[in-house]
Amino acid sequence: MPEAIINVENLGKRYMLGQPQGQRGYRRVGEALADKIGALKAPKSHAQEQEFWALRDVSFDLQQGEVLGIIGSNGAGKSTLLKILSRITEPSTGRITLRGRVASLLEVGTGFHPELTGRENVFLNGAILGLTKKEIRARFDEIVAFAEIEAFLDTPVKRYSSGMHVRLAFAVAAHLDPEILVIDEVLAVGDAAFQKKCLGKMDSVAKGGRTVLFVSHNLSTVRQLTTRCVVLSHGSVAFDGDPSAAIEHYLREAPVGKAGAGDVSDMARYGPVTGAARFLRLSFDSVPALFAAGGTLAITAQVEFRNAVRNGRFSITIRTPDSTPVCTGFGRAEIESEAGCIRNLKIHVPIAALADGRYFCTVAMSTPGGAVDAVLDALTDVLHFELYPGHAGAHEPTPWHAAWGQVRTPVLEVELSA
Repeated sequence: MPEAIINVENLGKRYMLGQPQGQRGYRRVGEALADKIGALKAPKSHAQEQEFWALRDVSFDLQQGEVLGIIGSNGAGKSTLLKILSRITEPSTGRITLRGRVASLLEVGTGFHPELTGRENVFLNGAILGLTKKEIRARFDEIVAFAEIEAFLDTPVKRYSSGMHVRLAFAVAAHLDPEILVIDEVLAVGDAAFQKKCLGKMDSVAKGGRTVLFVSHNLSTVRQLTTRCVVLSHGSVAFDGDPSAAIEHYLREAPVGKAGAGDVSDMARYGPVTGAARFLRLSFDSVPALFAAGGTLAITAQVEFRNAVRNGRFSITIRTPDSTPVCTGFGRAEIESEAGCIRNLKIHVPIAALADGRYFCTVAMSTPGGAVDAVLDALTDVLHFELYPGHAGAHEPTPWHAAWGQVRTPVLEVELSA
């Protein structure tokens, strides 16, 4: 087997949470006096320093041309690992061996000097990677064309939007021919069209024999793009292998939040909502939320109408665990209510077409608002349910095979002729 381009051995990163008294750096006079007075009034105590391992005993090898996905819940150590591999921070234990130039895209603006223009930063980043001016010039037009920011090329990057930062940073990282390309979730800042463009470029980079490390919460992208996947859990490697198997392991072990739901009044809302209505409670009529494929879901919702609402409409979007939308249904009834009322809704969701498996539900209440609806309230992935193999028709196999997709089409009419 050829020598690995990346070798990670027993890697660990330790942080100390809290600081001992007397080691706080610069303090104002008032703070120092307050500490002295507090020490006279209270018994002597030692500052609490807590040891926290962001990474511990992480080991793996990566061959040239591999595309490694790194997934895990927030706080699992993904970004810390990439920062060590990018030589931004030093490990506390273990060691890494890198056999090639590394280009990293970890945070918006990383590696750019804010006072320099986009043009100057392209040359600066190329020089950091060890390229000559001639080599950078040979790639310059391609970088600018990919980033699509030619009109702002001679503007200081401190005036760039986050999206413009990402466009230029990715274009530089991908086109200056590093042997190793390290990318964090920062691509999520870009618009959908640019994300698609970046994923296509990453695919071509990998097929060109370069090595890519990719952190993302978009599991469908990880499955599509990577050839291997590492699952991190509490700073350690929980799984290392085939991307589909890694994603299945992650989803099986990951917390599922308020799957059966209940009180949702204090749950976080993502995206703009008007607040004219608010979901107070959501639940399936069946607990646990385990249903036979081919049936109907029954959902009960309690809604507080803070403003008067006319033509309100309930909707539900069903997604797979990797966030791929499967279908969206809209309520037929138009909901009306005066301000200050609390109403109960019963929603029946047909799921006969869904294949066996696990699903998440996003619910929303909206009213027509011209080109787009005004969203009164919405909760993302607030409910989840499992479908187990139910009664199949005479011509339908059961259980359903995952490779066949998430939706069952009606039985096909097949005509046989001589």
